[in-house]
Amino acid sequence: MTSAVPRLVIAAPSSGSGKTTVATGLMAAFAARGLAVSPHKVGPDYIDPGYHALATGRVGRNLDAYLCGTELVAPLFLNGARGCDIAVVEGVMGLYDGAAGEGELASTAQVAKLLGAPVVLVVDASSQARSVAALVHGFVSWDPEVRVGGVILNKVGSDRHEALLREATDSVGVPVLGVLRRARQVSTPSRHLGLVPVAERGTEAVEAVEAMAALVADGCDLEALVGLARAAGPLPGGFAPWTPGPAPTHHPARSDKRSPLRVAVAGGAAFTFSYAEHTELLAAAGAEVVTFDPLRDEELPEGTAGLVVGGGFPEVYAAELSANEPLRKAVAELALSGAPVAAECAGLLYLCRELDGLPMCGVLDASARMSQRLTLGYRDAVAVSDSALAAAGTRMRGHEFHRTAVEPGAGAAPAWGMRAPERRVEGFVERGVHASYLHTHWASEPGVARRFVERCRTS
Repeated sequence: MTSAVPRLVIAAPSSGSGKTTVATGLMAAFAARGLAVSPHKVGPDYIDPGYHALATGRVGRNLDAYLCGTELVAPLFLNGARGCDIAVVEGVMGLYDGAAGEGELASTAQVAKLLGAPVVLVVDASSQARSVAALVHGFVSWDPEVRVGGVILNKVGSDRHEALLREATDSVGVPVLGVLRRARQVSTPSRHLGLVPVAERGTEAVEAVEAMAALVADGCDLEALVGLARAAGPLPGGFAPWTPGPAPTHHPARSDKRSPLRVAVAGGAAFTFSYAEHTELLAAAGAEVVTFDPLRDEELPEGTAGLVVGGGFPEVYAAELSANEPLRKAVAELALSGAPVAAECAGLLYLCRELDGLPMCGVLDASARMSQRLTLGYRDAVAVSDSALAAAGTRMRGHEFHRTAVEPGAGAAPAWGMRAPERRVEGFVERGVHASYLHTHWASEPGVARRFVERCRTS
């Protein structure tokens, strides 16, 4: 049964311990053994799921108790795990770290409990020996509802070092399920917002995932890990898999007003930040979703009735985006016509008049630039203006993550009023455009996608 899908949560005491290497390598190693693997990531991260998808051949999905609410974590997990033999969930930050000031909310530990999943703790053992026992003991005993089923020791220096670590962890009663040597670490390039996305690395990304798989397969007890996953049992709560809604049924004799319409979604290397559920919700609402690449395509897809431009790294590709003048003009013309346009973070920058002095689409009377300041964190927001996405008063939770700043001009109304952690207004609503730094997860408010598609029909 789907509700009893074997599952593991890969966690760590802190960021930088090797979670992504172990989780991605484990996914790829399981897939190489012929298992259908369901990949998941705790939190709002968009980059790691790209590596997960490469490792498994299935779309990577996020599980975020802050953005979607605790009640949606299990249903979203079950939706992604349909037809799979095993699921691997990569945690976020340290095991017990979550939304600031919100206790366990959105932490890896909370998600593990909501899924009834055993945790495998990845420990950076490079600078310790017997002390590892105290560390593991602390994480095991902190919350009795979190089941730590084993440890993977990372960055181990020698056979002697391994022996000392194993002796120490034996005293805690937690099995060592893997040992990864320091000399064989897999490096993945990073920059100002984390790892470089898969879409930008091409064959290098494939080789990196293959190296992670080899490292994990050589250093970990895959049979024991599968056994631990299979011992998880049914998920607690009796949840059913999430669904984006019933597929639209349009009778051939009906008027064209109810026929599927095209919503163009930006993709390619510059716009890699997207939740899979967004396009699924758009399709369930009656849209034909067509992806295009603003770096390469000089026209919007034929018949585009609405446009979605998500997050990514337009600052890295500003010159190329600016050079594609035909597409910039097409986007501006679509927005000027009043067609619905939804833009998040990178999409907001693309719609501005300029980015670091380079011409962008000019849809918004605003100028964007790179900044030294990192803006990062969860946000509690309410729509302050009616838009193609939401009626005024709609409350949603979101996440900001950027090193850019936008200097607004005049004319547009704000999109969101931030309720926490500080009160302010943010974003732009003008004609059919809704543009904001705020990343949201539409599964938490399915009416967003339905409203957007209906506005596409009537604009």
